[in-house]
Amino acid sequence: MSEPPLKPVLQKPPGYRDPNLPAAAQSGFRPPPRKPLLPPSFNPRRRNRSFCRVCCCWLCIFVLVLVLLAVIGGLVFYIWFDPKFPVFHIRSFRITRFNVTERPDGTYLDAATTTRLEMKNPNVKITYYYGETEVGVSVGEGEDETPVGTTAVPGFTMWKQSTMSLKVETKVSNTLVDDWVGKRLRSRYRNKILAVNAEARTKVGVSVAGLKVGKVAVTVKCDGITMKELDGGDMPKCAIDMLKW
Repeated sequence: MSEPPLKPVLQKPPGYRDPNLPAAAQSGFRPPPRKPLLPPSFNPRRRNRSFCRVCCCWLCIFVLVLVLLAVIGGLVFYIWFDPKFPVFHIRSFRITRFNVTERPDGTYLDAATTTRLEMKNPNVKITYYYGETEVGVSVGEGEDETPVGTTAVPGFTMWKQSTMSLKVETKVSNTLVDDWVGKRLRSRYRNKILAVNAEARTKVGVSVAGLKVGKVAVTVKCDGITMKELDGGDMPKCAIDMLKW
């Protein structure tokens, strides 16, 4: 038997829309893929920022607590121990040799001195201990100040409410000075108005209740005291510079 003839496929007219298909499929438009929805708490950048902020806040709080504790500790220490600086004086100064010699090639100084430095520790609960002390002595003031030697004193300890003195001996020999300086020094020495200066460089530590605290650099300066003032019993205080050399 012969097969029935095939029916021709009808072409869809332009603008035809199938009512069974959605409008987006008929126009050929494809919507962009949607991002997967994440919980609001899952955000790496925000979590990192919040973590840094928390760390900074805790660090600031920790530093403030340390500073506060240090201030409170300092106040308690000051009230309980009532710390005071040691007191320094030049107790006596003696020149055992002082010669100014004028020669054709210049003016020379030959001198030997003995200085006694008196130190007092006024503290009731604090002990000071010193390292090696370098003491330099000079005479004159201003432009005519001239060194007359330096010596080193071994380390020592100043106990609570104690007084002690250091004997410092210095000398210079054939030291060249300006002519006008030599004449001025000799004139003032004869009239006992020669100024005496002493400078001590050392390191001082503190001992409190058996606990020693590290040493710090200290410079003690005793300037502008004349021989006549010392002979009359004057002992002005020396200046103390902490952490200076």
